[in-house]
Amino acid sequence: MINIRWISMSALFVILTVIFSACTLSSEEPTVVIYTSVDQVYAEPILQQFEEQTGIRVLAVYDVEATKTTGLVNRLIAEQDRPQADVFWSGEFIQTLLLKDEGLLAPYNSPNNADLPAYFIDTDYYWTAFGGRARVILVNTDRVPLTEAPDGLADLLDLRWEPDRIGIANPLFGTTYTHAAAIYAAEGTNTAHQYFADLAERHVRVLDGNSVVRDLVAAGELDLGLTDTDDACGALANGANVAIIYPDQGEGEAGTLVIPNTVALIAGGPNPEEGQILIDYLLSIEVESTLVASGWFQIPSRNSGARPACPESLPHRVIELPLEDIYHALEQTKTDLTDLFMR
Repeated sequence: MINIRWISMSALFVILTVIFSACTLSSEEPTVVIYTSVDQVYAEPILQQFEEQTGIRVLAVYDVEATKTTGLVNRLIAEQDRPQADVFWSGEFIQTLLLKDEGLLAPYNSPNNADLPAYFIDTDYYWTAFGGRARVILVNTDRVPLTEAPDGLADLLDLRWEPDRIGIANPLFGTTYTHAAAIYAAEGTNTAHQYFADLAERHVRVLDGNSVVRDLVAAGELDLGLTDTDDACGALANGANVAIIYPDQGEGEAGTLVIPNTVALIAGGPNPEEGQILIDYLLSIEVESTLVASGWFQIPSRNSGARPACPESLPHRVIELPLEDIYHALEQTKTDLTDLFMR
């Protein structure tokens, strides 16, 4: 019997296919195959616990950092005529909705989604979202007293802030792109376009990623910047004099964007029943609490009693848009932001 437990994306595609086929065909014990873009240090203990509790062997394929999420999605698309995976667990939602559009997902209504927000559940049950991180303003408190700190995205246009002291990651990529699409979906094309046009006109610093924004704010080279809670918490853990601000928390304001994980069943996967059992497990309150405690989730998706070590508080107002609305706003967002930021 082939005994492969944890498989790296660095292995060759053909070798992996042969291994999976051999494992599925030759093993008498129940097996489930999961592709996940969640960092292995967080996902692997969860999957090991699942094995111990259920007796179902897990074959996990992790994405490499250089091709985070998209590498696995491209692989799933390449395998669509002969699916090798049963479950896809992503650290975001855009690529999961793309897989639904490509017809690569199977519907599954897990009993463990009952207490999740409605907009975290696909209307046809092709995917479910849970937990995640939030988009926040990170402020250097040596340069900006908290009494004077910005409290919303509109403050990035405030003339009291020097534009070269404000940083954002490139809005055509990653979670900044998702955040921009959420603004388009929530505010409408005209309002959102004007906001980003004003931001571009101010010549705020556009950087290579959220971690770069974090590092420059932490070093005092920026007064403030937009980033994710995981990056912001990294700065606090390293002892930087920074503060995390959830934007737009006032009455009538839009709220903070939470970018959740997603989990979905692959259509035609070799072990659909085991795949459903694994999805139920991942969507359990116990697993969410574990992921909050480990630091993978900074924002729980329900009132489970779990509270992250960082940030110290949770947003009381979040953007409650259907994730499909954000997904469908991506094309217009990309068109507009390419024109504004790639001139």
